Amino acid sequence: MKYQLFLDNLQPVVTETPRIVVSPGIPYFLTDTGQPWTPIGQNDAVTWPELAGLFRRRDLGAVERHLWWLKANGVTCLRLMLEYCQSEHRYLERPVGRFVPNMVQLWDDLFALLEKVGLRVLLTPYDTFFMWIRWRDHPYNRKNGGPCASRQEWITCPQMREAIKNRLAFASDRWGRSPALFAWDLWNELHPAHGRNDPTAAMPFIDDISSWLRAYEVDRHGRANLQTVSVFGPELIKHPALVEPIFRHPSLDFATTHLYESGTIDTPRDTVAPALAVGRLIRVALAEAATGRPVFDSEHGPIHTFKDRKRTLPEPFDDEYFRHIQWAHLASGGAGGGMRWPNRHPHILTTGMRAAQHVLSGFLPLIDWTRFARRNLNEELRCDDPGIATFGCGASDQAVVWLMRTDSVRRDGTVALRLDTPPLTLYIPGLAAGRYEVTTMDTITGERHSHAAETATDGLTLTLKLVERDVAVAVKATG
Repeated sequence: MKYQLFLDNLQPVVTETPRIVVSPGIPYFLTDTGQPWTPIGQNDAVTWPELAGLFRRRDLGAVERHLWWLKANGVTCLRLMLEYCQSEHRYLERPVGRFVPNMVQLWDDLFALLEKVGLRVLLTPYDTFFMWIRWRDHPYNRKNGGPCASRQEWITCPQMREAIKNRLAFASDRWGRSPALFAWDLWNELHPAHGRNDPTAAMPFIDDISSWLRAYEVDRHGRANLQTVSVFGPELIKHPALVEPIFRHPSLDFATTHLYESGTIDTPRDTVAPALAVGRLIRVALAEAATGRPVFDSEHGPIHTFKDRKRTLPEPFDDEYFRHIQWAHLASGGAGGGMRWPNRHPHILTTGMRAAQHVLSGFLPLIDWTRFARRNLNEELRCDDPGIATFGCGASDQAVVWLMRTDSVRRDGTVALRLDTPPLTLYIPGLAAGRYEVTTMDTITGERHSHAAETATDGLTLTLKLVERDVAVAVKATG
């Protein structure tokens, strides 16, 4: 099957803007010019309010202004689906193999804007959630002239595989050379149900699609874009066979998971338990991932509260919930702060969440991510204040730590300031003997305080002033 363009302006994008790569043994991203790059952003969709102006070019100016505002707040990356089929009007192909001109134009415009502003996109070809729910109407359904008889054969049906490759070929030919393309998420939330409830179907599916796309892009562009495959996190517990293909598949470049733990992250009652869950889940994810492979959460949020209970979290609570998850993710060794699925009405992130991303972006230069071969230290850190939870990662000459109060949770689930505690002692293991510069940051205001260099003999012991609520700490060897 060959795709039909139905547009006559297909031109390769030629640009000198740096591309994103991975370096062997370093679990973070960098540009091909050697500069650190961190994914800070969230999930978005072409039907949601902030990007809705793209369709039929209704208001490209509003979209451009929004993207510039995101960049000003430290955002570097969006996660988007080429087709978000909550309704009948945004199919990328209809019928299968015929790419809808309005949607192709939408993506042409969006890539042009992303390049202009300097943002990137983690791109996944299908919205598998609504594709599953609305399979009866989807163009890929064989009853509608598509390739696949059953949604339970999506990753095993040979004709479906050809349709997937055809879509990826079209997208790669049109946008694969753009520096705005951070990476491919080859399949959104790979699930055993997509392969007749057989979790072992995941490995051959990734073998086929990943190796095919890599070869295709090398042949067409001289290089291949980065690749990952995402998973609904709780399925890793139900189906351990998914761990190998998601976290260690040799053809993938980094690992992504969706942190929707039941009862903590998906239905938060306070802002502390979700952060503790993220710290625990990222520690496990890092342990499961191939050595030196970047790992991050590419989708999280209060999905059960919003989708099933039809409730939007109060904004002050949600802002703190977001900020706590972000710092638990980064400090535990994840790349960036994780990518929220808004799960709000309207379906956008709040101004407070954008402010939190801006503060995180200001923290990043305190660490040299291009050589930070970190290991998770959440359980190895030692703090003499029992009301503090510790999150951290470190190497022999750098460390990131985030400290969060757990002993002052209000009735509304947020954390109250503690003004009555003495200075605390924090021990960070694994740092080699030498001198270090220590910088603390207020995660709300972004205010920094640099401490006099300390001397490490067997790890590093720090004395920190009163931790009223939470604090981020960067430790870096001097010289």
